[in-house]
Amino acid sequence: MGTGADPRPGAGTLSGLPPTQPGQGPGWAKLAAAVAAQVPPSEIETVYLFHPIKRDGREWGTAVVTRRQPEPGGRLLVYTARYMLVVRGKERGAFRVEVEEVALTPAEVIAQVMQRTAERTGEAEPPVEVGPSVWYAG
Repeated sequence: MGTGADPRPGAGTLSGLPPTQPGQGPGWAKLAAAVAAQVPPSEIETVYLFHPIKRDGREWGTAVVTRRQPEPGGRLLVYTARYMLVVRGKERGAFRVEVEEVALTPAEVIAQVMQRTAERTGEAEPPVEVGPSVWYAG
């Protein structure tokens, strides 16, 4: 066996498909729709995407979404958005979602909190910070 990367498309992934971009895929798409039902996409400042967990035919994903406030002061509303998607088995396609407003914080604080959360949970890297365009056009 060689030690180099396998040049075949999708090689090395469990599904045989190439890995998706952060925040993309069926579970993330449904989560984005649930977030849009509570937070107008035009008011989203940043989305922090935690690496999804896949185990026992299920996928769990978590995002932290920040929302701009109309009044001055630089504070952001913070939402935690979570999903669970059954990807294998009889219940394939079953989906649960939760979107919850959890904080109002100065903008400078949220990046520090995301870094510390990754450290506290033992994640190798902090969540990926993306703009709302990952989920919403425009």
